[in-house]
Amino acid sequence: MQIGFIGLGRMGGNMVRRLTKGGHQCHIYSIDPAERTALAAETGAVPADSLAALVSGMTAPRTLWLMVPAGKVTQGVVDELTPLLAAGDCIIDGGNSYFKDSVARAQALAPKGIAFVDCGTSGGLFGLERGYSLMIGGDDAAVTRNAPIFACLAPGIAAAPRTAAREGGPVAPGEEGWLRCGPPGSGHYVKMIHNGIEYGMMQAFAEGFALFASASADTVPEEYRYTLDLAAIAEVWRRGSVVSSWLLDLGADALAEDPKLETFSPRVADSGEGRWTVIAGVEQGVSLPVIASSLFERFSSHDDAAIDTRMLSALRAKFGGHKGVPPAQQPG
Repeated sequence: MQIGFIGLGRMGGNMVRRLTKGGHQCHIYSIDPAERTALAAETGAVPADSLAALVSGMTAPRTLWLMVPAGKVTQGVVDELTPLLAAGDCIIDGGNSYFKDSVARAQALAPKGIAFVDCGTSGGLFGLERGYSLMIGGDDAAVTRNAPIFACLAPGIAAAPRTAAREGGPVAPGEEGWLRCGPPGSGHYVKMIHNGIEYGMMQAFAEGFALFASASADTVPEEYRYTLDLAAIAEVWRRGSVVSSWLLDLGADALAEDPKLETFSPRVADSGEGRWTVIAGVEQGVSLPVIASSLFERFSSHDDAAIDTRMLSALRAKFGGHKGVPPAQQPG
């Protein structure tokens, strides 16, 4: 199948590689000429030096897959593409766009006969080999027409053991690693919640390993003081534990490379999906204490001035004369 790909960064470039290996013809565009030239030479994809050239070089009905930053960048690409496309064409947004923006884009394009499909894409840097978990929203006909693309990018049913209750039965929706979740916006909605859950899982691992690291502190009574090998704990949990997961695999790899994690920043970024998940919880009246707390912990990690904790120390000092905790010893 022929597909146009816009945005050739770490995920976009690997998706083009996976599609070309699967026999699909990719037409590619990036604002970086060197990037698109190198990827074309590597994969045999057809490079274009503009969006207009990309579209004109494809056969109708066309599918254009966007893998660009969410927000103004995505909207700018959609706005530039719209007058270049015709009824029957399809735009797929594979980035982490806000689901309400995806609904609005689908509504704006529908009168022109252009389908808009939102595709939440999970797989990160490992998707080239492992495949990508795809959460899709859009018109059923548009999704069906592009099913060969989704099937090629997805991991396939063999990527995980079948759920026990499904053994011997027909392949169920989602088992092949891609799923039409519903109408426009639903794919990015499901991916948003996915990332909110991811925030909570990551925070739980972080807090647990922080406990392990502090178990040998002088503040712990000597009979309960332990010097623990965090990397080894991660390894034993990876084998047979109910918390075994790909996230734990990645954490074990990081600890094996750098047992004290000193090469990693203590300031943790948030890319927006956690915020949107918490907003959805407020709008839907659903309590999300774990996800909200994990999001706020990321905000706290950015506060170099630490005004909140300094305020707590100030209040304790004022009402009770309590002294603060001295700074930790710097490594020699």
